[in-house]
Amino acid sequence: MSRPEPAGRLTATVSPRVARLVYGSDTVSIPDLDLICTVDLAHLVMLAEQHLITPSQAGALAGRITALRQERFAPLAGLPAPRGTYLAYEAYLIQQLGLDTGGRLHCGRSRNDLTATTTALRLRAVSLELLAEIARLSAVLLARARAHRDVLMPVYTHFQAAMPATYGWYLLGVAFALERDALALQQALDCLDRCPLGAGAVAGTDLGIDASRTAELLGFSRPPRHALDAVASRDTALRMLAAAAGAALTVSRLAADLQLWSSAEFGLIEFPDRLVGGSSAMPQKRNAFLLEHLRARAGIAIGSWSAAATIIRAAPFTNSVEVGTEAVSAIWPGLSAVTDVVCLAQAVVSGAHPVAGRMRERAEQGFVGATALANRLVGAGVPFRRAHSLVGAAVRDAIARGDTQLRVSIAGSERHQPNGTDELYEIGDVDVVGDTADLDKLVAAATAGGGPGMFDQSWAEARAELIELIGRRQAVEHRVHQAERKLESAVAQLTGPRRSA
Repeated sequence: MSRPEPAGRLTATVSPRVARLVYGSDTVSIPDLDLICTVDLAHLVMLAEQHLITPSQAGALAGRITALRQERFAPLAGLPAPRGTYLAYEAYLIQQLGLDTGGRLHCGRSRNDLTATTTALRLRAVSLELLAEIARLSAVLLARARAHRDVLMPVYTHFQAAMPATYGWYLLGVAFALERDALALQQALDCLDRCPLGAGAVAGTDLGIDASRTAELLGFSRPPRHALDAVASRDTALRMLAAAAGAALTVSRLAADLQLWSSAEFGLIEFPDRLVGGSSAMPQKRNAFLLEHLRARAGIAIGSWSAAATIIRAAPFTNSVEVGTEAVSAIWPGLSAVTDVVCLAQAVVSGAHPVAGRMRERAEQGFVGATALANRLVGAGVPFRRAHSLVGAAVRDAIARGDTQLRVSIAGSERHQPNGTDELYEIGDVDVVGDTADLDKLVAAATAGGGPGMFDQSWAEARAELIELIGRRQAVEHRVHQAERKLESAVAQLTGPRRSA
């Protein structure tokens, strides 16, 4: 067997300790190899079609790579990798097939465009999975929103009961926010439509490769349009993580509300036993601890983005270990954390049960119909600021009486000259009562500005947006699956009966 050639002008490699620090291991990393092999097979098909290697050589390489995959790379396990996994893997192929065959695999490319391509493939797979999970969470939110569309509750501002709404309408608002996060992630995914393979080390190649063909076989729609940009940029990875972090933030805010509302002091939400934990010391406790995980893990995504962006900042705009290796390595934990958050949120949202009686009670005791009462006065001709003052006094009176009914009466005619101007207005007899029984009617009447009275229209729009997002994701997935079949067929042709060179 032929021995692998030296690495260019170098005749020595780093020590095992340094290799572990730089590459994460001083032996072959099996998880990295699967994506490398996918790229290699597409590259071999293209090289053979472009007559840059013989069909026999391409077939031998493709056959050995396919066999390695079927063996789950067992022959490579534990092999030393002082210059990284790829070069150790390539050296193994050379040892197995000889330099004249194994040494041709890397024709027309570099580790730079190979790494950019495997990163793009991994990003695509992760983002497709995350988009699918976000779609499932959105569907859960919409289903729960419709189920609880009539469960009256106060909507809060500054942790104080503010206006009447419904629990379903609240969940619908969260669904809209989450769908915008999904749209941002989909837009980042769309930026992965160009395959970096073909960009070479940094400035393309003078060999007659067909970058469009490898792009097609790997499920991308187009080849690189600028080699330097293809190997230097990882902005799409940052954009994906930013969108994912946005989704985690949305979920964390939902979790903050649910945790507060599920406390005994609020008592608006209940969780089944399967979604709460007990205490090792206090037998009475029912801790909604899953919500704390939802709140906390958004920090992992934010931290990952900050770390990656800080590493990329001021790195030269060319192929760079800082960007392609170190910054990218910081991104995966953030994307993984967000996927976990979204999956966990599906269980939490579906299991959360509104306590309808308590919600109504808090709405009534919070005088959430006060603004609507002021608006009735406005409809009778009272300036809003005057109406605001009158209703505020009515709230004080109700509290003093110990009930929740608001009464505002203006007897006779009232003439008023506001702010010392010459403008006059006159009000006839006004007697307005704000009965707590009106809260459901107030919710139904709030049809302007996206209020809860617009639930049906808003829900239909959210559902339509979700369907569109699912369709866009499925289109990418379909393109990927088609590419997998094309690559499988092309490789089968290479590894079939050998043709002479």
